[in-house]
Amino acid sequence: MKHSLKRLLDLGGALSGIIVFLPIMLAVAVGVRVTMGAPVFFRQKRPGQHEKPFYIYKFRSMKNAVGADGMPLSDAERLTKFGTFIRNFSLDELPQFLNILKGDISIVGPRPLLYDYFPYYTET
Repeated sequence: MKHSLKRLLDLGGALSGIIVFLPIMLAVAVGVRVTMGAPVFFRQKRPGQHEKPFYIYKFRSMKNAVGADGMPLSDAERLTKFGTFIRNFSLDELPQFLNILKGDISIVGPRPLLYDYFPYYTET
């Protein structure tokens, strides 16, 4: 019962958030497309509950630029002015409402970390 109530609150909150922020999300999507091209979304594999992997969605804030050696440039070199703006106002996080709808994450709960942090996890 407790889990189903939390899920209903997550669904209601995510749907409300999408409705309220849809104009901003559309503006950010157009801004990303114009300043950085396609794709508009950045997705990254993260460990979910019980280490079940899922993809978290965000708006892109960096160009896909590579150096002469074919390796990606540093984050500082790839971050755009528009990317800095959407990060400063956390607008890049708005697509995570889709993750909430899918049940990957909850509105209230721990932020899913990168797999790189697994060696630092303990039983507690």
